[in-house]
Parts: sequence; C-alpha cells; structure tokens
Amino acid sequence: MTQVTATELKNNLGKYLKKSEFEDIYITKNGVIVSVLSNPNQSKLQMLDDLKGIAPDMNMTDEELRNERISNI
Repeated sequence: MTQVTATELKNNLGKYLKKSEFEDIYITKNGVIVSVLSNPNQSKLQMLDDLKGIAPDMNMTDEELRNERISNI
C-alpha cells in the first residue's frame, strides 16, 4: 500500500498510474484518505489465483470455475 497526497499525485500522475498496476495507491487530502487508485483487473486476477488448485480442470470457463469455487464453500 502506498499513500500519497493529492498534490503529489497530481504532480507525478504517470508514476502512480504505473505503480497502481501492482498495488493500491491511497490518496490523502489534509491527512485523510479520500480516494484509492487501483487496478480494476487486479481483483479478477486475485480471484483466478485463488482458484488454482481448487478446480479439477484448468481448462474450465470463468463461469465453471466460479461454480466450482461456490460448491467448495
């Protein structure tokens, strides 16, 4: 987790956009977290990583993987 001020983000947006591909960037204003910059695909990638070793057939579709995961809960 990285925490930056809104001014720092504004001045170095490219740097933090690249960094947000791999970790969440918490943006603060007056010392209070007001927003998070994150990769929208990261949660999908994390979900697929969580499924490794659970699904019997890694050639399954996303829906089949989801259903397999639900049945193991």
